[in-house]
Amino acid sequence: MSARGSLGIRAVLIAIVVVGLAIDAYVHFHLAGASSFKGNKTSTVSEADLFRVEAVAAILAAVAVLVRPNRYTAAFAFLVAAAGTVAVILYRYVNVGKIGPIPNMYDPFWGPTEKWVSAWAEGAAALAALALLVMFSVRTRRRVAA
Repeated sequence: MSARGSLGIRAVLIAIVVVGLAIDAYVHFHLAGASSFKGNKTSTVSEADLFRVEAVAAILAAVAVLVRPNRYTAAFAFLVAAAGTVAVILYRYVNVGKIGPIPNMYDPFWGPTEKWVSAWAEGAAALAALALLVMFSVRTRRRVAA
């Protein structure tokens, strides 16, 4: 593959990661402020608190990949996006219960619409970040070998 083609693919993957994580952050901030979470502190940490942490992590990962795209920022973006994807799917289908300070976040419904939009965006961002991570790792190995 030519260097120009590789740069184009990298730019598209970065865009997917950034947009996916931006959607993730928006949805989590929006849902953290939802009335259904207010006063719903059944544990040391509330669902709203966890949603805000996810939103901030998504913003940090998106900015990091955008400002300094490399294997470390791609790995961080992958971890953030993949963790969000796993969490939304896990708590959709499995009643995990309360785990230490983390409240029981079981929610067997895909509504509101933001929930499934966030799941798709997180999944796409995770896959794109994983592809970036592989691209950067291969490039680093080639440089070391040369």
